[in-house]
Amino acid sequence: MSRSLVQPVGQKRLTNVAVVRLKKHGMRFEIACYKNKVLSWRSGVEKDLDEVLQSHTVYSNVSKGVLAKSKDLIAAFGTDDHPQICLEILKHGELQVAGKERESQLSSQFRDIATIVMQKTINPETQRPYTISMIERLMHEIHFAIDPHNSSKKQALEVIQELQKHFPIKRSPMRLRLTVPENHFSSVMEKLNSWNANIVSKDESGNQLSMVCEMEPGYFRDCDAFLRNLQGKLEILAVSVHAEGDGHVDHYDDHEDIPPSLPKESIDAVPQLSEKMQKQIISAGNGNGEGQVKQNKCSTCNAVVGDAKQYRDHFKSDWHKHNLRRKTRQLPPLTAEECMADMEVGDLKADLKDYSF
Repeated sequence: MSRSLVQPVGQKRLTNVAVVRLKKHGMRFEIACYKNKVLSWRSGVEKDLDEVLQSHTVYSNVSKGVLAKSKDLIAAFGTDDHPQICLEILKHGELQVAGKERESQLSSQFRDIATIVMQKTINPETQRPYTISMIERLMHEIHFAIDPHNSSKKQALEVIQELQKHFPIKRSPMRLRLTVPENHFSSVMEKLNSWNANIVSKDESGNQLSMVCEMEPGYFRDCDAFLRNLQGKLEILAVSVHAEGDGHVDHYDDHEDIPPSLPKESIDAVPQLSEKMQKQIISAGNGNGEGQVKQNKCSTCNAVVGDAKQYRDHFKSDWHKHNLRRKTRQLPPLTAEECMADMEVGDLKADLKDYSF
């Protein structure tokens, strides 16, 4: 009687796969899937199950190729139909990933949460959002731990609540347009005052009143329900409102970042700015000698600003920055003398107006 020889297999089967594991009734069941397809199927991007599963078979150990017994499947799932059980494991099972892959996923989700926090919050002193690196550092300081089973948005809201306990940070307000009948105007104003809403503008046309206001996102549901009862209408203009102005132009130098309240030190610094402007005027003025061999022209200021070194220094000057601000407002450039006078007289009032809200 001849015996069949069992040949050794050098190939380790079912190793380069994504494994989804489900423990039920004290037994472990696994299915073999294609990498990067499980999350796509769970999010609804992938619809074809054949593109997700490598085989419609339920295993007790995928890496060793051990199939699950039928009696175990019936005891745990009430059936031994493998395709049906594969669907349940795919929905409720835990995706097994390697250490580096898990670390990459957590790092990516940490960045996503920090981005959402940055978009939804502002610094109450400057009314501007924190940088993404600052948010990440604050998240590390509160020892935030990522939960891979929860959505990034839900965890971002939890991070905001935790950050508010330790750091000056608050939710950025929403900008809404409210349209209400004229006879309910007084009740709406009382509600807005109780919610600490900021009225941006009002428009009375006919028998209806339309106003644009900014309020905390936590009051949005209450405001929507309140307006529905009054037969009014609510329209979202902006989910997150940040302070407007020319603060991004001042990022050329850190010391140029003017706080929103414009303290006395900023006003007292005008003579110092004038001295700097005088130096810039001298460096950019008519020179003699080698400086005239190669002249560079600034298209923003519409002026010749000297040699290469003076050209580089010019881009850091207050003259150039002021003309950049004017350029964003579609205003013509000023000369150095006009710029210095305009900064002393007009810009302080303009900045106060920009930061007043």
